[in-house]
Amino acid sequence: MLSNDARLYQILFLSLFLGVGIVARDWSLQPVMIGALIATCCCVQWSAAIQISAPFIQSLPSALVTSLGLSLLLRADHVVTLMLAGTLAILSKFCLRVQDKHIFNPGNFGIVAVLTFTQDAWVSPGQWGEEGWYVLLFLSAGGLVLGRIGRWDTSIAFLASYAGLEAARNFWLGWTWDVWTHRMMSGSLLVFALFMITDPRTVPNARIARIIWAGAIALLTFYLRNFWFISTAPFWALFSLAPLTILLDRVFLGDRFIWHKSWHKSSSELVKTDVANELLSVS
Repeated sequence: MLSNDARLYQILFLSLFLGVGIVARDWSLQPVMIGALIATCCCVQWSAAIQISAPFIQSLPSALVTSLGLSLLLRADHVVTLMLAGTLAILSKFCLRVQDKHIFNPGNFGIVAVLTFTQDAWVSPGQWGEEGWYVLLFLSAGGLVLGRIGRWDTSIAFLASYAGLEAARNFWLGWTWDVWTHRMMSGSLLVFALFMITDPRTVPNARIARIIWAGAIALLTFYLRNFWFISTAPFWALFSLAPLTILLDRVFLGDRFIWHKSWHKSSSELVKTDVANELLSVS
């Protein structure tokens, strides 16, 4: 049943975050632009699913997660830019694959693509402010989702590594700890750590590999943020190191994650079967 699909929880919480951002943070988001982005992702997912005879309904949650994630993080002056980001994000799942596994996180790919090739797109790391209740909301919601997909290790490894590096730098420079708090309470950083870097279809399969991978992303994020002064460093770090998953999956063996499983009885025995395993791997 789709009710057992963890992506539905992602959709619920990402929608909640989007609503909180619009109401509580007074974001200047136009409903037409959000609607166009969501519709674009769903239409592209449907078109691509038809081409490979994949069940669209069961892969629809993936398109909604991608579109909501882009709506939360990406800003643009023109709706066409958002639609381009959505299109490229969904197509990356179908076109950029190794051993039937995504290379890039779709939302991350769409963001980096429009930041690179357009002039009117940006990501605002400080759009959530620094209120503590946002942090509690993100951690609570993210924890529920990660608890269902079993990828807490990735978030913890990334946040612990990045927090440790920032703390060491803060101590070395003799700064007050409110500087460190300011860095770590960024809403965009938490959304990235809890909902983007943990995408089970793009992270390494083995736990030790995920920890190494997340630590490397944290290190590159720290370097880009503090030596190149790139405010969107986490997104560039994830994009740059995404192909490392291919190598880590070869070195450290682990079971590949499948979003949705079905159970049925055959000959009085409960048999576990993957629902359209290869077809649903595009989600």
